[in-house]
Amino acid sequence: MRLFTPYDVTKESDMLMPLEFTRANRLMHVDKTYKAEITNIIRLTEMEKLFHIRIINEEERARFSFLPGQFVMLELPGYGEVPISISGSPSNRGYIELCIRKAGIVTSILHKARRGAKVGIRGPFGNSFPMEKMKGNNILLIAGGLGMAPLRAPLFYVTENRSEYQDVHILYGTRTPDQLLFTYQYDEWKRIDDINLQIIVEKPDITWSGKVGMITKLLDELPIKPLETYAIVCGPPVMFKFVCNRLRQFGIPMHRMFVSLERRMHCGMGKCCRCNIGSTFICVDGPVFDYWSVLNLKEAI
Repeated sequence: MRLFTPYDVTKESDMLMPLEFTRANRLMHVDKTYKAEITNIIRLTEMEKLFHIRIINEEERARFSFLPGQFVMLELPGYGEVPISISGSPSNRGYIELCIRKAGIVTSILHKARRGAKVGIRGPFGNSFPMEKMKGNNILLIAGGLGMAPLRAPLFYVTENRSEYQDVHILYGTRTPDQLLFTYQYDEWKRIDDINLQIIVEKPDITWSGKVGMITKLLDELPIKPLETYAIVCGPPVMFKFVCNRLRQFGIPMHRMFVSLERRMHCGMGKCCRCNIGSTFICVDGPVFDYWSVLNLKEAI
């Protein structure tokens, strides 16, 4: 069984410094693996589970922090590692929340894991959504399918700083009702956090009584003030064109729309070159980009 990555690559004095979210600092920490354990597992759908992962060392756990939109490399010793967007609150220092879809060898083994299983965490990596810049404005949080997982971190940030934002709308769409994630939190978002949550599915079943259609249908029902609104869009890349182009029709500038290209990531370090588009590396320069930048990255979506 493969052991955890050794800790002696970087000086210990450097590793004790608080994390700073700059490119140079992020790359300085890539060789450090935090030994961690799974403390809780929540089944969300047949294909997705939410894992609570706690860094074992208390000092390291207290130091670890992230910004909404960033991701970690999750290592399963003996099998490999995968990049996973962080789905929890940046203020939660007790454990890291990762929503994982069963899609490959590593994630399939993880879905068989139980509480107490040991894993490794590297990171955080990547840039983040500009939550500070968005303060004082209306916020559109738009997710398709598994896109609700990376969208949950900025949602937590907004709800924990609710007085600093104006109207907040969550638009969430899936193919079928049984693919909806985090259903147990919907009432809290609407009643406690004063958020307008709208959900739509493409193919309803006999239990579904909500809206039916594409997610762009929900945009037509919103009173959008384009110069007072920021949008965060997460989901399959094909969705970006339809949603962001619809937002442009409402007059929202492209530099006020942000998308996550986290599905293109692999190593997290810009070494494997599987996520690069020209000179841009999604895992290092992203995964968050404004829509104007995305349109200027050939074949990004």
